[in-house]
Amino acid sequence: MKLSRRNFIKAAAVSGAVLPFAHALATEKVTSNPSSIYYFTKDLDGYETEFMAETLAMTGVDGLDLTVRPGGKVDPSRVADELPKVIEIGNKYDLATDLMVTAITGTEDRQTGEVLKTASSLGVKHYRLGYYRYDMSAGILKTLEMIKPRLNALSEMNRQYGIQAGYQNHSGGMVGSPVWDVWEIIKDLSAETISSQFDIRHATVEGNTSWRFVLHLLANNIGSLAIKDFTWLVEKGRARVVNVPLGEGVVNFSQYADILRELNLIGTPITLHVEYPLLTPAQEHYSLLEKQKIMVRIIEKDVRFIRGLLS
Repeated sequence: MKLSRRNFIKAAAVSGAVLPFAHALATEKVTSNPSSIYYFTKDLDGYETEFMAETLAMTGVDGLDLTVRPGGKVDPSRVADELPKVIEIGNKYDLATDLMVTAITGTEDRQTGEVLKTASSLGVKHYRLGYYRYDMSAGILKTLEMIKPRLNALSEMNRQYGIQAGYQNHSGGMVGSPVWDVWEIIKDLSAETISSQFDIRHATVEGNTSWRFVLHLLANNIGSLAIKDFTWLVEKGRARVVNVPLGEGVVNFSQYADILRELNLIGTPITLHVEYPLLTPAQEHYSLLEKQKIMVRIIEKDVRFIRGLLS
């Protein structure tokens, strides 16, 4: 039987299991906000699927951005057996699995077709690609040119299976750290098959104020939005990134939301990334129920932030 969020909340309240944080469950999905929020499951992959889905159902997210990659919730080599089971459990808690995260970078791996075929047949609409790295012996421009044929082949496979890929701009050494490179490798492809997963946190790390120009540039090619926050910690004259809850860092979310409205991007699927620790080292030793209470409070706070920002 499919367990809707309303019925789940009611049943949980009757059992008394979640009364200490019932406020986190009291709000139904805000239907006036057209942007669906999916949760990037990486930090919950180590838990049983039922526990993961139950926990996320309490937070108010709309669905899962599921890891289907080596070391993820679903291993690509077992996708035909494992993915339907995980999606079925998510559905039981009224969680859609429209998004997934993969390590796919081309069609050469025989598992690529199986993953995309299986995912598409189960209703997955969008997947995040793996990353490309710069070949400094070839040079930056040559590296980008070498990537394009691989994306062309993926574009055709995506069209065959009716699924969209998204390349996430990620700070560090990956192609797309300078977000202009994302535009360069996808500009000649249909956004229906190859798109940008625009990550405001990583874009801000690499371009403190220039991210807004690239957001304009990529607007017609954006298939999903990854949202998280960070701040800078300076120690002994060196700065490093520290991930924090939404609204507590340096990402200019007010300006970001204004530009999303200006570019008509409200309604684009959102993947919420909680990259800061959900539990302290001491809390890792708590009971599973106590851990769940803490995680729900934390994730639900970020969900409320997004809904408030975009509604």
